[in-house]
Amino acid sequence: MLDIKTKLNELERAIVAALVLPQNRRWEVEENLQELAQLADTAGVEVVDELIQERKYIHPAHFLGSGKVEELKTMVEMHKVNTVIFDHDLTPAQARNLEKILEVKIIDRSALILDIFASHARTKEAKTQVELAQLQYFLPRLTRQWTHLSRQVGGIGTKGPGETQLETDRRLIRTRIETLRRELAKIDRQRQTRRQSREKVFRAALVGYTNVGKSTIMNLMTGSDVLVQNQLFATLDSTVRRVQLDTQHEILLSDTVGFIRKLPHHLVASFQSTLDEVFEADLLVHVVDGSHPNFRDHIETVNGVIKDLGAAEKPQLLVFNKIDLIDSGALPALKQDYPDAVFISAARSIRTNRLKEELTGFVLRSFRRYILTLPVQHAGLVSRLYQYAVLEEPHYEEDGVTVVFQLIPANLSKIEQLLPEGARIEEHPEQNGEPRIHNSEAEA
Repeated sequence: MLDIKTKLNELERAIVAALVLPQNRRWEVEENLQELAQLADTAGVEVVDELIQERKYIHPAHFLGSGKVEELKTMVEMHKVNTVIFDHDLTPAQARNLEKILEVKIIDRSALILDIFASHARTKEAKTQVELAQLQYFLPRLTRQWTHLSRQVGGIGTKGPGETQLETDRRLIRTRIETLRRELAKIDRQRQTRRQSREKVFRAALVGYTNVGKSTIMNLMTGSDVLVQNQLFATLDSTVRRVQLDTQHEILLSDTVGFIRKLPHHLVASFQSTLDEVFEADLLVHVVDGSHPNFRDHIETVNGVIKDLGAAEKPQLLVFNKIDLIDSGALPALKQDYPDAVFISAARSIRTNRLKEELTGFVLRSFRRYILTLPVQHAGLVSRLYQYAVLEEPHYEEDGVTVVFQLIPANLSKIEQLLPEGARIEEHPEQNGEPRIHNSEAEA
């Protein structure tokens, strides 16, 4: 990974700052600043104070108004901080001007999240995705890295070595971006190949706000050892594991990166292949921290990201986690507001069997039975159906073969594409909803 990110120091002290614009509500900005302080803590930075200004528009040169910048400078000197973190993305000029006035490091929300992502990336895919996001973020900000060199000021004969170095560096970074995109495309093709082998297995994806306990649920249900930490973005890599729901049914369960408010779009784009687990899932298990005071806002945020990914039509199972931390008097009202949700505590294994029962119900309701009749000369196609469906024993006759199979209806079109002229598919009159997917040969 290229060493161009703004790496934060464990001993750093910071002030967080934000604007309240006409389209914002002050309480929302205050909540965003609280989350920004959590992000800073995850990055190893101590937040000692905050500053909020109400303005009709963003100051083009300093982001904040000139008077507020002077107030911020006084706060910096009083608290002896070495970093100011803004809850907005700053332009290169704004960051440069603020650094010149305040004489401390200036970090915006995207740079802070990138720092956390870089620290938590473990697999080759995650590291590649993070590096791509870093380079896309820093490319327009490279002038800040070369203030010690002369730059072009206009006119013939004024092109200095700094400008030459800057252009060279930009070309190198653009080349590296293209290389990373090709690597991610290769990783995605490999992922697609693995997905094809899972087509006949019911797939569920854990989604939710960051730090709601998705990885704890994953470990509890699968017996795996996905990293669990009380931090934002502890998990970046998409992990897929088998879950045995009962003696007859199993599913593939995937854990995905958590979401937050104001997640930078370039980060979503960089993690597209990981988030494709959401798009490919048959069911989204939307995990909510029921003990968090802003859980309703978190639900809206997650649903917004799901919509942006084009997966809004996916069925969802709402799971309220951490019920052991919810006031006993508030729990009945919560259940009344969300009657179809499941309420569990993964950390204390409370009512987790109820979650498995709900997942089993989704499996049973999702699989349909069909009857396929093939002409005798195409009987060899039966073996190819195992990639997408669960087959019962084929019945061979002189003029053809008849086979009953079960699958998720969304995969039916993939079967139809294989069929020759003369083949027929009909819904089975008995829909017993008992797919024997525990015999699947698909690999997680």
